[in-house]
Amino acid sequence: MKDMLVVAKLKDDKFDKFMGFMQSEKGINERKKIADLTKTLGTMSKDKSAVMFKISVHDEDALNSFMDGSNPVSKPIWDEVMLSYEIFELNKV
Repeated sequence: MKDMLVVAKLKDDKFDKFMGFMQSEKGINERKKIADLTKTLGTMSKDKSAVMFKISVHDEDALNSFMDGSNPVSKPIWDEVMLSYEIFELNKV
């Protein structure tokens, strides 16, 4: 497992659509392929234009596919809600 931080900027007024997908059965099933959901921590900006998740990743390739739009499940929603994203590897100091 590797701790990663994902920061995503969302299109205007798309937070609810984004979270609806992330909490849907399809979204949860895809996220389970990537990380241990019991260790996920998330937050959002005050204006709901950005989200940030700390995740414990067990499949980095699946994470990249999920975020870059090459995953057929996440692609349709990402096309609608996502402006940009960044992924950071976290290291304990």
